[in-house]
Amino acid sequence: MSEYQYYEFQALDRPLSGDQREALRSVSSRARITATSFTNEYHWGDLRGNPRTLVERYFDAHLYVASWGTRRLMLRLPLQRLALRSVQPYGLCHHVETWATRTHLLLDLTSEDEGGDWVEGADDSLASVIGVREELATGDMRPLYLAWLSALSAREAEDDDEEEYQSSLEPPVPAGLGELTAPQSALADFLRVDTDLLTVAAQSSTAAPEPAARLTRKELARLVSALPDDEKDALLVRLALGPEPHLHSELVHRLRETCAPATAPGRRTAARLLDAAHTRRAERHGHAERDRLRARATRLTALAAEADVIWNQAEAHIASKKTSAYDAAVALLRDLRDACAHAGHGVDFQQRLGLLRDTYRSRPGLIHRLDSHGLR
Repeated sequence: MSEYQYYEFQALDRPLSGDQREALRSVSSRARITATSFTNEYHWGDLRGNPRTLVERYFDAHLYVASWGTRRLMLRLPLQRLALRSVQPYGLCHHVETWATRTHLLLDLTSEDEGGDWVEGADDSLASVIGVREELATGDMRPLYLAWLSALSAREAEDDDEEEYQSSLEPPVPAGLGELTAPQSALADFLRVDTDLLTVAAQSSTAAPEPAARLTRKELARLVSALPDDEKDALLVRLALGPEPHLHSELVHRLRETCAPATAPGRRTAARLLDAAHTRRAERHGHAERDRLRARATRLTALAAEADVIWNQAEAHIASKKTSAYDAAVALLRDLRDACAHAGHGVDFQQRLGLLRDTYRSRPGLIHRLDSHGLR
Protein backbone atom coordinates (compact mmCIF):
# COMPACT_ATOMS: atom_id res chain seq x y z
CA MET A 1 0.00 0.00 0.00
CA SER A 2 1.42 3.35 -1.02
CA GLU A 3 1.49 6.37 1.26
CA TYR A 4 -1.57 8.57 0.82
CA GLN A 5 -2.86 11.79 2.40
CA TYR A 6 -5.99 13.72 1.54
CA TYR A 7 -6.60 17.33 2.61
CA GLU A 8 -9.88 19.16 2.06
CA PHE A 9 -10.78 22.64 3.33
CA GLN A 10 -14.09 24.47 2.86
CA ALA A 11 -15.03 28.14 3.32
CA LEU A 12 -18.75 28.20 4.10
CA ASP A 13 -19.68 31.54 5.64
CA ARG A 14 -17.93 33.73 3.06
CA PRO A 15 -15.85 33.09 -0.08
CA LEU A 16 -12.09 33.47 -0.20
CA SER A 17 -10.78 36.74 -1.59
CA GLY A 18 -8.28 36.90 -4.41
CA ASP A 19 -5.50 37.79 -1.98
CA GLN A 20 -6.41 34.82 0.21
CA ARG A 21 -6.37 32.42 -2.75
CA GLU A 22 -2.98 33.77 -3.75
CA ALA A 23 -1.68 33.23 -0.22
CA LEU A 24 -3.00 29.67 -0.28
CA ARG A 25 -1.28 29.00 -3.59
CA SER A 26 2.03 29.59 -1.83
CA VAL A 27 1.11 26.73 0.51
CA SER A 28 0.66 24.29 -2.37
CA SER A 29 1.34 24.72 -6.06
CA ARG A 30 -0.70 21.62 -6.98
CA ALA A 31 -3.80 22.08 -4.83
CA ARG A 32 -7.23 22.64 -6.38
CA ILE A 33 -8.18 26.08 -5.08
CA THR A 34 -11.55 27.77 -5.66
CA ALA A 35 -13.39 30.64 -4.03
CA THR A 36 -14.71 28.22 -1.40
CA SER A 37 -12.31 25.28 -1.25
CA PHE A 38 -8.76 23.94 -1.10
CA THR A 39 -8.18 20.26 -1.92
CA ASN A 40 -5.02 18.25 -2.40
CA GLU A 41 -3.78 14.66 -2.37
CA TYR A 42 -0.26 13.49 -1.56
CA HIS A 43 1.35 10.18 -2.46
CA TRP A 44 4.67 11.53 -1.24
CA GLY A 45 5.61 14.67 0.68
CA ASP A 46 3.24 16.67 2.86
CA LEU A 47 1.29 19.92 3.08
CA ARG A 48 3.60 22.82 3.87
CA GLY A 49 1.02 24.76 5.88
CA ASN A 50 -0.34 24.01 9.35
CA PRO A 51 -4.01 22.89 9.03
CA ARG A 52 -4.94 24.60 12.31
CA THR A 53 -3.55 27.89 11.08
CA LEU A 54 -5.32 27.55 7.74
CA VAL A 55 -8.65 26.89 9.45
CA GLU A 56 -8.17 29.79 11.86
CA ARG A 57 -7.43 32.20 9.00
CA TYR A 58 -9.46 31.05 6.01
CA PHE A 59 -11.76 28.06 6.38
CA ASP A 60 -14.79 26.80 8.28
CA ALA A 61 -14.18 23.07 7.88
CA HIS A 62 -11.28 20.71 7.21
CA LEU A 63 -11.15 16.95 6.63
CA TYR A 64 -7.95 14.88 6.59
CA VAL A 65 -7.42 11.19 5.83
CA ALA A 66 -4.11 9.29 5.79
CA SER A 67 -3.37 5.75 4.70
CA TRP A 68 -1.77 4.96 8.08
CA GLY A 69 -5.12 5.30 9.84
CA THR A 70 -5.45 8.97 10.81
CA ARG A 71 -8.81 10.67 10.33
CA ARG A 72 -9.35 14.28 11.31
CA LEU A 73 -12.21 16.76 11.15
CA MET A 74 -11.84 20.43 12.11
CA LEU A 75 -14.72 22.90 12.33
CA ARG A 76 -14.80 26.66 12.87
CA LEU A 77 -17.93 28.46 14.10
CA PRO A 78 -18.56 32.07 15.17
CA LEU A 79 -18.35 32.42 18.94
CA GLN A 80 -21.87 33.79 19.14
CA ARG A 81 -23.14 30.52 17.69
CA LEU A 82 -21.21 28.10 19.92
CA ALA A 83 -19.52 29.12 23.14
CA LEU A 84 -16.26 27.57 24.33
CA ARG A 85 -17.69 26.81 27.75
CA SER A 86 -20.46 24.67 26.22
CA VAL A 87 -18.06 22.41 24.28
CA GLN A 88 -15.19 22.08 26.77
CA PRO A 89 -16.86 19.22 28.73
CA TYR A 90 -16.58 17.05 25.59
CA GLY A 91 -12.81 17.50 25.26
CA LEU A 92 -10.72 14.40 25.83
CA CYS A 93 -6.95 14.17 25.40
CA HIS A 94 -5.70 15.03 21.93
CA HIS A 95 -8.68 13.33 20.25
CA VAL A 96 -11.17 16.12 20.98
CA GLU A 97 -9.59 19.56 21.29
CA THR A 98 -11.30 22.95 21.43
CA TRP A 99 -9.98 26.49 21.46
CA ALA A 100 -11.12 29.99 20.58
CA THR A 101 -9.76 32.89 18.62
CA ARG A 102 -11.04 36.43 19.03
CA THR A 103 -14.01 35.68 16.76
CA HIS A 104 -14.38 31.94 16.38
CA LEU A 105 -14.59 28.63 18.20
CA LEU A 106 -12.57 25.76 16.71
CA LEU A 107 -13.01 22.01 17.14
CA ASP A 108 -10.37 19.42 16.27
CA LEU A 109 -11.67 15.82 16.22
CA THR A 110 -9.23 12.98 15.51
CA SER A 111 -9.38 9.20 15.21
CA GLU A 112 -6.28 7.01 14.90
CA ASP A 113 -6.15 3.38 13.84
CA GLU A 114 -2.72 2.02 13.02
CA GLY A 115 -4.38 -1.23 12.00
CA GLY A 116 -5.18 0.58 8.78
CA ASP A 117 -8.76 0.34 7.58
CA TRP A 118 -8.13 2.84 4.80
CA VAL A 119 -9.25 1.68 1.35
CA GLU A 120 -7.54 3.13 -1.70
CA GLY A 121 -10.08 4.91 -3.89
CA ALA A 122 -12.62 5.35 -1.08
CA ASP A 123 -14.85 8.42 -1.33
CA ASP A 124 -13.54 10.44 1.62
CA SER A 125 -14.83 14.00 1.53
CA LEU A 126 -16.41 16.66 3.70
CA ALA A 127 -19.76 16.33 1.94
CA SER A 128 -21.12 13.54 4.14
CA VAL A 129 -20.17 15.09 7.51
CA ILE A 130 -20.29 18.85 6.93
CA GLY A 131 -23.92 18.99 8.08
CA VAL A 132 -22.83 18.54 11.70
CA ARG A 133 -21.45 22.08 11.68
CA GLU A 134 -24.90 23.59 11.19
CA GLU A 135 -26.33 21.15 13.75
CA LEU A 136 -23.83 22.35 16.34
CA ALA A 137 -24.72 25.94 15.49
CA THR A 138 -28.37 25.20 16.30
CA GLY A 139 -27.49 23.71 19.70
CA ASP A 140 -27.43 20.03 18.78
CA MET A 141 -24.51 18.58 20.74
CA ARG A 142 -24.76 15.02 19.44
CA PRO A 143 -21.72 15.44 17.13
CA LEU A 144 -19.54 16.40 20.09
CA TYR A 145 -20.80 13.52 22.22
CA LEU A 146 -19.99 11.14 19.36
CA ALA A 147 -16.47 12.57 19.21
CA TRP A 148 -16.15 12.05 22.98
CA LEU A 149 -17.21 8.39 22.62
CA SER A 150 -14.61 7.92 19.89
CA ALA A 151 -11.96 9.47 22.11
CA LEU A 152 -13.02 7.33 25.08
CA SER A 153 -12.46 4.12 23.10
CA ALA A 154 -9.11 5.40 21.86
CA ARG A 155 -7.99 6.34 25.37
CA GLU A 156 -8.99 2.91 26.68
CA ALA A 157 -6.74 1.32 24.05
CA GLU A 158 -3.87 3.62 25.00
CA ASP A 159 -4.24 3.65 28.81
CA ASP A 160 -5.77 1.17 31.27
CA ASP A 161 -5.86 3.46 34.32
CA GLU A 162 -8.92 1.98 36.03
CA GLU A 163 -9.04 4.61 38.78
CA GLU A 164 -9.27 7.42 36.24
CA TYR A 165 -12.14 5.73 34.42
CA GLN A 166 -13.97 5.19 37.70
CA SER A 167 -13.76 8.90 38.56
CA SER A 168 -14.35 10.41 35.09
CA LEU A 169 -17.96 11.35 34.36
CA GLU A 170 -19.41 11.53 30.89
CA PRO A 171 -20.19 15.02 29.52
CA PRO A 172 -23.78 16.28 29.17
CA VAL A 173 -25.86 13.72 27.27
CA PRO A 174 -27.64 15.18 24.20
CA ALA A 175 -31.17 14.22 23.27
CA GLY A 176 -31.62 11.91 20.30
CA LEU A 177 -28.49 9.73 20.55
CA GLY A 178 -30.60 6.77 19.55
CA GLU A 179 -31.79 8.45 16.35
CA LEU A 180 -28.83 10.13 14.68
CA THR A 181 -29.15 12.33 11.62
CA ALA A 182 -27.43 11.33 8.38
CA PRO A 183 -24.44 13.68 8.97
CA GLN A 184 -24.11 12.39 12.54
CA SER A 185 -24.14 8.76 11.38
CA ALA A 186 -21.45 9.62 8.83
CA LEU A 187 -19.41 11.31 11.57
CA ALA A 188 -19.77 8.25 13.82
CA ASP A 189 -18.39 6.10 11.00
CA PHE A 190 -15.61 8.57 10.23
CA LEU A 191 -14.47 8.71 13.87
CA ARG A 192 -14.89 4.95 14.27
CA VAL A 193 -17.39 5.22 17.15
CA ASP A 194 -17.89 1.78 18.68
CA THR A 195 -21.49 0.74 17.97
CA ASP A 196 -21.91 -1.09 21.28
CA LEU A 197 -20.62 1.92 23.21
CA LEU A 198 -23.00 4.20 21.32
CA THR A 199 -25.94 1.89 22.04
CA VAL A 200 -25.37 1.84 25.79
CA ALA A 201 -24.69 5.59 25.84
CA ALA A 202 -28.00 6.25 24.07
CA GLN A 203 -29.91 4.54 26.89
CA SER A 204 -29.69 7.74 28.96
CA SER A 205 -30.63 10.01 26.06
CA THR A 206 -34.12 11.43 25.71
CA ALA A 207 -35.95 11.61 22.38
CA ALA A 208 -34.70 14.20 19.92
CA PRO A 209 -36.81 17.36 19.66
CA GLU A 210 -38.73 17.80 16.44
CA PRO A 211 -36.57 19.62 13.85
CA ALA A 212 -37.78 23.17 13.17
CA ALA A 213 -38.17 22.28 9.49
CA ARG A 214 -40.85 19.71 10.41
CA LEU A 215 -42.85 21.98 12.70
CA THR A 216 -46.09 23.34 11.38
CA ARG A 217 -46.65 27.06 10.89
CA LYS A 218 -48.90 27.05 13.96
CA GLU A 219 -46.28 25.31 16.12
CA LEU A 220 -43.56 27.71 14.97
CA ALA A 221 -45.82 30.68 15.68
CA ARG A 222 -46.40 29.40 19.21
CA LEU A 223 -42.65 29.01 19.84
CA VAL A 224 -41.85 32.44 18.40
CA SER A 225 -44.55 34.10 20.45
CA ALA A 226 -42.97 32.63 23.59
CA LEU A 227 -39.74 34.53 22.97
CA PRO A 228 -39.28 37.77 24.95
CA ASP A 229 -40.40 40.88 23.03
CA ASP A 230 -36.99 42.56 23.24
CA GLU A 231 -35.32 39.48 21.76
CA LYS A 232 -37.80 39.36 18.88
CA ASP A 233 -37.27 43.07 18.24
CA ALA A 234 -33.48 42.58 18.14
CA LEU A 235 -33.84 39.71 15.66
CA LEU A 236 -36.03 41.84 13.38
CA VAL A 237 -33.57 44.71 13.46
CA ARG A 238 -30.72 42.40 12.49
CA LEU A 239 -32.81 40.96 9.68
CA ALA A 240 -33.59 44.44 8.39
CA LEU A 241 -29.90 45.45 8.42
CA GLY A 242 -28.99 42.70 5.97
CA PRO A 243 -28.35 38.98 5.64
CA GLU A 244 -26.37 37.23 8.36
CA PRO A 245 -25.01 33.74 7.63
CA HIS A 246 -26.06 32.33 10.99
CA LEU A 247 -29.23 34.26 11.79
CA HIS A 248 -31.44 31.32 10.84
CA SER A 249 -29.43 28.81 12.91
CA GLU A 250 -29.46 31.21 15.87
CA LEU A 251 -33.25 31.43 15.75
CA VAL A 252 -33.58 27.65 15.43
CA HIS A 253 -31.27 27.26 18.43
CA ARG A 254 -33.48 29.51 20.53
CA LEU A 255 -36.64 27.70 19.44
CA ARG A 256 -35.08 24.35 20.35
CA GLU A 257 -34.31 25.70 23.82
CA THR A 258 -37.92 26.71 24.37
CA CYS A 259 -39.42 23.36 23.35
CA ALA A 260 -37.02 20.83 24.95
CA PRO A 261 -33.69 20.67 26.78
CA ALA A 262 -30.80 19.96 24.41
CA THR A 263 -28.79 17.95 26.93
CA ALA A 264 -29.10 16.20 30.27
CA PRO A 265 -26.34 16.11 32.92
CA GLY A 266 -23.90 13.25 32.47
CA ARG A 267 -24.09 10.90 35.48
CA ARG A 268 -22.32 7.73 34.32
CA THR A 269 -18.62 7.13 34.74
CA ALA A 270 -16.39 6.25 31.82
CA ALA A 271 -15.79 2.84 33.42
CA ARG A 272 -19.51 2.13 33.61
CA LEU A 273 -20.02 2.96 29.94
CA LEU A 274 -17.05 0.89 28.81
CA ASP A 275 -18.06 -2.09 30.97
CA ALA A 276 -21.62 -1.96 29.64
CA ALA A 277 -20.31 -1.82 26.08
CA HIS A 278 -18.04 -4.84 26.69
CA THR A 279 -20.97 -6.79 28.19
CA ARG A 280 -23.23 -5.97 25.26
CA ARG A 281 -20.53 -6.95 22.76
CA ALA A 282 -19.99 -10.30 24.48
CA GLU A 283 -23.74 -10.97 24.55
CA ARG A 284 -24.08 -10.02 20.89
CA HIS A 285 -21.20 -12.28 19.88
CA GLY A 286 -22.72 -15.07 21.98
CA HIS A 287 -26.06 -14.71 20.20
CA ALA A 288 -24.30 -14.68 16.83
CA GLU A 289 -22.37 -17.86 17.69
CA ARG A 290 -25.53 -19.63 18.85
CA ASP A 291 -27.29 -18.60 15.64
CA ARG A 292 -24.35 -19.89 13.63
CA LEU A 293 -24.36 -23.23 15.42
CA ARG A 294 -28.13 -23.60 14.97
CA ALA A 295 -27.81 -22.84 11.26
CA ARG A 296 -24.96 -25.35 10.92
CA ALA A 297 -26.96 -28.06 12.73
CA THR A 298 -29.90 -27.48 10.40
CA ARG A 299 -27.63 -27.70 7.37
CA LEU A 300 -25.92 -30.90 8.59
CA THR A 301 -29.29 -32.56 9.26
CA ALA A 302 -30.39 -31.75 5.72
CA LEU A 303 -27.12 -33.08 4.25
CA ALA A 304 -27.38 -36.34 6.20
CA ALA A 305 -30.86 -36.89 4.77
CA GLU A 306 -29.40 -36.58 1.25
CA ALA A 307 -26.44 -38.91 1.88
CA ASP A 308 -27.10 -41.23 -1.08
CA VAL A 309 -27.41 -38.28 -3.47
CA ILE A 310 -24.15 -36.76 -2.23
CA TRP A 311 -22.29 -40.10 -2.55
CA ASN A 312 -23.48 -40.37 -6.14
CA GLN A 313 -22.35 -36.78 -6.86
CA ALA A 314 -18.91 -37.45 -5.36
CA GLU A 315 -18.43 -40.64 -7.39
CA ALA A 316 -19.52 -38.84 -10.56
CA HIS A 317 -16.81 -36.24 -9.94
CA ILE A 318 -14.21 -38.95 -9.33
CA ALA A 319 -15.16 -40.78 -12.52
CA SER A 320 -14.21 -37.71 -14.60
CA LYS A 321 -10.53 -38.14 -13.53
CA LYS A 322 -10.04 -34.37 -13.46
CA THR A 323 -8.04 -32.64 -10.73
CA SER A 324 -10.71 -30.01 -10.12
CA ALA A 325 -13.33 -32.79 -9.95
CA TYR A 326 -11.29 -34.61 -7.28
CA ASP A 327 -11.29 -31.40 -5.21
CA ALA A 328 -15.08 -31.09 -5.62
CA ALA A 329 -15.60 -34.71 -4.58
CA VAL A 330 -13.43 -34.32 -1.47
CA ALA A 331 -15.33 -31.16 -0.48
CA LEU A 332 -18.64 -33.05 -0.74
CA LEU A 333 -17.33 -35.99 1.29
CA ARG A 334 -15.86 -33.75 3.97
CA ASP A 335 -19.24 -32.05 4.48
CA LEU A 336 -21.03 -35.40 4.41
CA ARG A 337 -18.66 -36.82 7.05
CA ASP A 338 -19.62 -33.99 9.44
CA ALA A 339 -23.31 -34.41 8.59
CA CYS A 340 -23.28 -38.16 9.24
CA ALA A 341 -21.45 -37.67 12.52
CA HIS A 342 -24.05 -35.07 13.53
CA ALA A 343 -26.90 -37.46 12.65
CA GLY A 344 -25.30 -40.47 14.36
CA HIS A 345 -24.41 -42.26 11.12
CA GLY A 346 -20.66 -41.95 11.40
CA VAL A 347 -20.02 -45.71 11.25
CA ASP A 348 -22.01 -46.07 8.02
CA PHE A 349 -20.04 -43.21 6.47
CA GLN A 350 -16.67 -44.75 7.40
CA GLN A 351 -17.67 -48.12 5.93
CA ARG A 352 -18.71 -46.59 2.64
CA LEU A 353 -15.60 -44.41 2.57
CA GLY A 354 -13.47 -47.51 3.01
CA LEU A 355 -15.13 -49.13 -0.01
CA LEU A 356 -14.54 -45.98 -2.07
CA ARG A 357 -10.86 -45.88 -1.14
CA ASP A 358 -10.44 -49.55 -2.11
CA THR A 359 -12.18 -48.96 -5.43
CA TYR A 360 -9.96 -46.03 -6.36
CA ARG A 361 -6.70 -46.99 -4.62
CA SER A 362 -4.88 -46.78 -7.97
CA ARG A 363 -5.53 -43.06 -8.19
CA PRO A 364 -2.83 -41.44 -6.01
CA GLY A 365 -4.08 -37.88 -6.65
CA LEU A 366 -7.47 -38.73 -5.16
CA ILE A 367 -6.06 -40.78 -2.28
CA HIS A 368 -3.66 -37.95 -1.37
CA ARG A 369 -6.53 -35.48 -1.25
CA LEU A 370 -8.65 -37.77 0.90
CA ASP A 371 -5.72 -38.28 3.31
CA SER A 372 -4.92 -34.58 3.59
CA HIS A 373 -8.53 -33.87 4.65
CA GLY A 374 -8.69 -36.69 7.19
CA LEU A 375 -10.92 -38.88 5.05
CA ARG A 376 -9.22 -42.16 5.95
